[in-house]
Amino acid sequence: MQIVSAEVVVTSPGRNFVTLRVTTEDGVTGLGDATLNGRELAVRSYLDDHVVPLLLGSDASRIEDTWQYLYRGAYWRRGPVTMAAVAAVDTALWDIKAKYAGMPLYQLLGGACRTGALAYGHASGRDVPELLDSVRAHLEQGFRAVRVQTGIPGFDSVYGVAASRAGGGERYDYEPARRAVGPVPRPAVETWDTRAYLRHLPTVFEAVRAEFGPELPLLHDGHHRMTPIQAARLGKDLEPYDLFWLEDATPAEDQAALRLIRHHTTTPLAIGEVFNSVHDYTTLLSERLIDYVRSAVTHAGGVTAMRKLLDLAAVYGVRSGMHGPTDISPVGMAAALHLDLAVHNFGIQEYMRHSARTLEVFRTSYRFEDGLLHPSDTPGLGVELDVEAAARFPYQQAYLPVSRLRDGTVHDW
Repeated sequence: MQIVSAEVVVTSPGRNFVTLRVTTEDGVTGLGDATLNGRELAVRSYLDDHVVPLLLGSDASRIEDTWQYLYRGAYWRRGPVTMAAVAAVDTALWDIKAKYAGMPLYQLLGGACRTGALAYGHASGRDVPELLDSVRAHLEQGFRAVRVQTGIPGFDSVYGVAASRAGGGERYDYEPARRAVGPVPRPAVETWDTRAYLRHLPTVFEAVRAEFGPELPLLHDGHHRMTPIQAARLGKDLEPYDLFWLEDATPAEDQAALRLIRHHTTTPLAIGEVFNSVHDYTTLLSERLIDYVRSAVTHAGGVTAMRKLLDLAAVYGVRSGMHGPTDISPVGMAAALHLDLAVHNFGIQEYMRHSARTLEVFRTSYRFEDGLLHPSDTPGLGVELDVEAAARFPYQQAYLPVSRLRDGTVHDW
């Protein structure tokens, strides 16, 4: 199982993706997702210039050893660029190992714990009527759980609302970093007011519950935009509407902030999509300050690291809720689904359908059916990369939007 080549493919079928393609001497290939939304070229360089030379000639079967070698050998540990690169290698090696074994990855991870992974979709609208239409559309598509995001009166654009308009004025149904525009490319800028948001959001959930009843699991993402006391207030205000979770209520790196939020509200809390290491979670898990772990296989060191994180979370009764919008490529999504099926403490899986152009590049075999996601039963991850199709969609510079307060201050989110 000697590695003879490792190729980094950057492609942009509607949004940018970074994929590592590893090949063994027997011609078996494995794929890993290294996409870091808005900073893709940094990961490409890390892989091309620092990691790929170390892989050539090494044994693809030594997954744990390779993970430790890349993580510890670099001296500079953690960080999103490093961990996305390590994740790509790790996931590709698991893909290869499962193909050699002739079984889907979840079987190598211990087999299935459930028949499928409950998925939630992204319903959003500029106002409440448009939001209610979006929820209906998601239910018609088969979703059994829905994330609710809405515009705020008086604001042209709110992150997470697909119909918002900013930058070049385009919709962003597939939640990409938006294409850079102008002679000097800049991120789109969105105005934000947390007090207006806190006043408005409970009325939104009141309307959604009145329309769809008490049984539908509803989620909401705060996108790190609140101080701890603001998040505590929102969690308490939303308690009558029985949320499945309130996500990223406050900037995630301040783990102690969750103590204050937890003290004031019983609304379940999810956090961690910007985390890239188990060390980011130690206080949150040991003190039971969260209910769901939100990291992605792509950004937290791959299948090996994510499995260890979820095993630790299980000790404290915390469940998985892995990050899964379309800035995770189909390769990263497939890896998450195999873990979803195998771990005991699965909670829910975020899911946005990739665009038709993306699916020209990444040939997937997982499926969404009756509200559940099912990984492929073909050997490996069940995703193949069409290199020729990828070449038709060259990289385009893109940025996530920047949020500013009414006085022009960059908001800490």
